[in-house]
Amino acid sequence: MHDNLDEKALGEYSPLMLAYIGDAVFELAVRTHVIMSGRRRIRDIHHDTVEVVKAQSQARVIRHLFNDLTEDEQDIVKRGRNAKSTPPRNVDLGDYKMSTGFEALLGFLYLKGDEERLIYFINQALGIDES
Repeated sequence: MHDNLDEKALGEYSPLMLAYIGDAVFELAVRTHVIMSGRRRIRDIHHDTVEVVKAQSQARVIRHLFNDLTEDEQDIVKRGRNAKSTPPRNVDLGDYKMSTGFEALLGFLYLKGDEERLIYFINQALGIDES
């Protein structure tokens, strides 16, 4: 789908750009997961998707997993968390910043082509245990 980028090239991308692509990757993965769980009304599918992709849920996942991240992954999350952005009015600022860090990490892994690690984090967010 895209050429994988090396870490030097990825270092040139802003954390918000990484979060932008990470948000899209995560949204597609969650939508796919929800659709594959069975046929239901679109309204219910949308509700279930929003519950997973909302900032509060993403922040909870990355806070839980943070100490298990590699040092490089922690750096990406911190860069995303600390990036200057404007959160929506109805979202806790701390959750919004952490979710931006989570999305930056997913974007980084996606562009790097580290599918195994990307899938691991998505599965963690979906509550899927791979053991």
